[in-house]
Amino acid sequence: MLQSNPKILVFCGSIRGGSVNNRLVGAVSRELSLLDCDVTRISLADYPLPLYDGDLEANDGIPENAKKLAHLLNEHDGYFVVSPEYNGSLTPLLKNTIDWISRVPSVEDVSPFRGKVAAIGAVSPGGMGGISMLYHLREILVRLGTLVVSEQVAVGNASTAFDENDNVIAERSADFLKAACVSLSKKVSLLRA
Repeated sequence: MLQSNPKILVFCGSIRGGSVNNRLVGAVSRELSLLDCDVTRISLADYPLPLYDGDLEANDGIPENAKKLAHLLNEHDGYFVVSPEYNGSLTPLLKNTIDWISRVPSVEDVSPFRGKVAAIGAVSPGGMGGISMLYHLREILVRLGTLVVSEQVAVGNASTAFDENDNVIAERSADFLKAACVSLSKKVSLLRA
């Protein structure tokens, strides 16, 4: 029986207009499509969530948007998440989203993180390309049961990192992007075999 192409969800930890990290999301989506992945690209702006609060959860339950995101992750074989670096870590938006999604398995039969494969990436104005954020994001996702591929994308010098078609210009960063996408696709295919 033939399996369908790997289903990969791609999203960004920033919803700011003009975010260079969203440009990387576009490059990731194109690269995964070239690898015959079935790519779903979403914006977290379409899934607003309140700041996580245990009392809010106890009184009102888990927000519908957290459930929708958990089911969306559950329906995909893997995901690629890109985020800016805020003070050496991930954005409040991304951390809050992960925290809410992680609560959903307690009330619904979904596994949004456990058993999934992920790749991660970042763009930053400095030369390090958000490497500190990538370390923190990897640690969180692994703790939640996701296999995060070792290849990651760290694009520095954001103002000159992309061409007019949102392709990554620097050869080394472009190679990292391809390697992360190939690794994600291969790991997903191996786990589904």
